[in-house]
Amino acid sequence: MTLIKEAKKSLIDKFKQNDKDTGSAPVQIAILTERINMLTEHFRIHKKDHHSRHGLLKLVSQRRKLLEYLKREDSEVYQEILDKLSLRK
Repeated sequence: MTLIKEAKKSLIDKFKQNDKDTGSAPVQIAILTERINMLTEHFRIHKKDHHSRHGLLKLVSQRRKLLEYLKREDSEVYQEILDKLSLRK
């Protein structure tokens, strides 16, 4: 499950911190969250797809690490990201 270019571009535009920003922590978290949501919907239909479930767990772990980094470095941006993406922490 991959994101289409337009969806990824809109996420980057929404969460970027400057004009050339494509890989900052907030942008990566937003993209990972979108991929996680897509995979979650996929598993509602395909309950026995255990190989993709392994990939989902990797994505969740990567997002968690990025969130921990952001919380440690800039707590204000961390709170904004949690609110915008409606994540629990």
